[in-house]
Amino acid sequence: MCADILLAEDDRKQADLVRLYLEREQHTVTIVPDGRQALTHLRTHPPDLVILDVMLPGMTGLEICRTIRRESALPVLMLTARSTEDDLIRGLDQGADDYLTKPYSPRELMARVRTLLRRTQPGRTNGILQVGTLTVDPIRHEVTVGERQIETTPGEFRLLEIMAAYPDQVFTRGQLLERLHGFDRYITQRAIDVHVMNLRKKIEPSPRKPVRLLTVYGVGYKLTAPDAP
Repeated sequence: MCADILLAEDDRKQADLVRLYLEREQHTVTIVPDGRQALTHLRTHPPDLVILDVMLPGMTGLEICRTIRRESALPVLMLTARSTEDDLIRGLDQGADDYLTKPYSPRELMARVRTLLRRTQPGRTNGILQVGTLTVDPIRHEVTVGERQIETTPGEFRLLEIMAAYPDQVFTRGQLLERLHGFDRYITQRAIDVHVMNLRKKIEPSPRKPVRLLTVYGVGYKLTAPDAP
């Protein structure tokens, strides 16, 4: 699963270490040391995945992530020295698909990269999933509600894909978190709530009164057809 990866990291020593590990897995890596260069490269040479340090000179990783989400569904992995829940939520709100806190092991980073690429590279999952008028197409990486196409981040898409494969099944936040991020002590179950809130804005007729992505109080969430009993 070779990929073209953009690494935006101003710590050269750290960037060279990450590049070494990525190249060992046969990825092509471009390193940029500041936010504005990262954005220019993203627009002129779109990669398969971008790894963003949050604290970049010129333009922060969060600002870049927000811009990416306005323009594409490119998978984004954020790196940060901050580990509070507020920082995590802020990153996910801007559209990040995964979030890794420094210091991290390069092997863990590589595992995150492999997971993101499996989720987002086409042709690795077969079968269109349908729940009422909501359709999830893993091959084309598309979500539609009726005739309307829905733009999702890779993380949002993966959440829908998991739940659409088992309509009406109730998933706990812990179950969804494990499938999205694995066992990461820095990512809390609040991350799932953020994805659900953002998805409801996109797939529900009225996000405050959801009929598709439902809360099962005290348990978690389920995806159902609006006319399901």
